[in-house]
Amino acid sequence: MTLRDIGEFGLIERIAERFPTAGFEGGSLGIGDDCAVLRRNRDELDLVTTDLLIEGSHFLREAISPRLLGRKSLAVNLSDIAAMGGECRWAFLALALPGEISVAWIDEFFDGVQERLAEAGVELLGGDTTRSNGPIVIQFTVLGSVSRAHLKLRRAARAQDLICVTDCLGDSGAGLQALLEGVARNDAVAHLIERHLDPRPQLAEGAWLGASSDVHAMMDLSDGLDSDIRRIMEQSRAGARIEVEHLPLSSQLREVAAQHAWSAWELAVSGGEDYALLCTVAPERYTVLAEAFRSRFGRELSAVGRITDRPGQLLYLRDGVQVDPSKLGFDHFKND
Repeated sequence: MTLRDIGEFGLIERIAERFPTAGFEGGSLGIGDDCAVLRRNRDELDLVTTDLLIEGSHFLREAISPRLLGRKSLAVNLSDIAAMGGECRWAFLALALPGEISVAWIDEFFDGVQERLAEAGVELLGGDTTRSNGPIVIQFTVLGSVSRAHLKLRRAARAQDLICVTDCLGDSGAGLQALLEGVARNDAVAHLIERHLDPRPQLAEGAWLGASSDVHAMMDLSDGLDSDIRRIMEQSRAGARIEVEHLPLSSQLREVAAQHAWSAWELAVSGGEDYALLCTVAPERYTVLAEAFRSRFGRELSAVGRITDRPGQLLYLRDGVQVDPSKLGFDHFKND
């Protein structure tokens, strides 16, 4: 058996079995959510998250400007804090660079980092730098905080909860596909590529949803809806049903998918790096919450399915008829 056989989630599960935490009563909550959670005092919790980006695996140097790479590499960590209902505070950066990289490239990378830090109100306090004999390696660690009452965990979904997302799905995956296929750029294609290269962490939305007791489980959509809803299912010991016709698709995705014979709904299900928020909502409170969300953020809190009481069972339905996506969410070790 190899790492390719067990995949990313199998690896995480094996590591988590070795390093269990005792929960808040023991002072911490570890592997299994978007962030580690540390108890600061009776009412306040600290959040810690870290992500690794490696050239050739997570990005292509020729396909993204240094500025956008700086913005994106920090955004993926900020999104984890948002997914827990928290507020971002401090960041640390470990950076491995090949010796031949230009100083101009480095300066532009940090221009992007500075922009994203300023947008999020976060300070960069330190980190580490080293030489790489191969690819560029970027690792941000971000610290945040959340009140215990506002913390959202993947394990909190309840049967009959509505499954909701805070933005359109599939744009980033379509943008990546456009880059890989060399699709000629028009306004719609440019929009999709921008969504892939410069994702926006939904910090305000995460804090707002975190403050609502009507929201139960929450996480960010980094690896695609298919992969990420399974994480909520596993942690909550539940099942899920996704209604394909309710997936929020941008007009740009619909246009480009039609032009190139792509399946828009499969991109919405399997495409990663949208960094919208995925949450479950008490069904009797959804209408009020969705209206308040629309008023606050100017877009829909889209209900795309329902949590069920059948652990491990994930169904996709189109107009009540079961369908199967031909692709699933991204796995760092199973997908090449």
